[in-house]
Amino acid sequence: MTETTELVQSLAANVRKVFVGKEQVVEAVLTALLAEGHLLIEDAPGVGKTTLAKSLARSIDCAFKRIQFTPDLLPSDITGVSIYDQQEQRFVFKPGPVFANVVLADEINRTNPRTQSSLLEAMSEAAVSVDGETRPLPKPFLVLATQNPFEFEGTYPLPESQLDRFLIRLEIGYPTAEQERAVLKAQQTAHPLRDLTPVVTGEQVLALQAATRDVRVEDSVLDYIVAISHASRDAPEVAVGVSPRGSLALRRAAQALALVRGRDYVIPDDVKELAVPVLAHRIVVEDELGAGRSRARDAMQRVVETVAAPL
Repeated sequence: MTETTELVQSLAANVRKVFVGKEQVVEAVLTALLAEGHLLIEDAPGVGKTTLAKSLARSIDCAFKRIQFTPDLLPSDITGVSIYDQQEQRFVFKPGPVFANVVLADEINRTNPRTQSSLLEAMSEAAVSVDGETRPLPKPFLVLATQNPFEFEGTYPLPESQLDRFLIRLEIGYPTAEQERAVLKAQQTAHPLRDLTPVVTGEQVLALQAATRDVRVEDSVLDYIVAISHASRDAPEVAVGVSPRGSLALRRAAQALALVRGRDYVIPDDVKELAVPVLAHRIVVEDELGAGRSRARDAMQRVVETVAAPL
């Protein structure tokens, strides 16, 4: 565990050089990476969503692409397109920006649902089908998506099927006065992203992901995960509860968080801490627009509080 822990701590420390404060947010980003999941960061403009995503991407020595989502973006702008080559007398596939190890989908909800959905196969299968041919994506593969709250002008809600492909959905929130002062001081002469260098390779990330799968989960903790999922299905304010895929996601995320914190075993507190950011976007409450998003988080929190954690 020593070498694994050192790698994770090195990666976290590198991200913190740019993203000041918010320790739990940094841990959530690393959890998504180690659990082979994808991360959706939702918050108001200017709180550091893109900076956080970039700092993680630049900490890994692998291919990074940024996709700026706009209303006129097409699915082929993401996945790629086949172009006829006059010299070779055949169609040649030109890969889109999704063919990278770390993909920053910036302001993903500023484009229409059809274009948003072009990421579905990539996120769930790590592959892209274009012109009848399925092409695998490089490994590791991580989508870091940012979005503005739905009440902002020019935004579209993400399809439920795509929301379900994100392992974790989180909010950053405004910094404290002390954290904001540190940001102002750090960026007085230049942005710290400019000098950020990789501290792990893509191969090392794959090794960390393999180590995550070996993190021990006791039967009592598995029962706790199942109990939370079943309680969501019985909650009167929840129309559609957590699916088995959500339970799998929570277990995988708990394993990753345990590794991030230097343990080779999951404890109930890992599950309890992750239940809302992993499961809230997978349930359906009466109103799924606007305030319905916060209502889903509140509903999921109440569900978690009704389930006793194992001792």
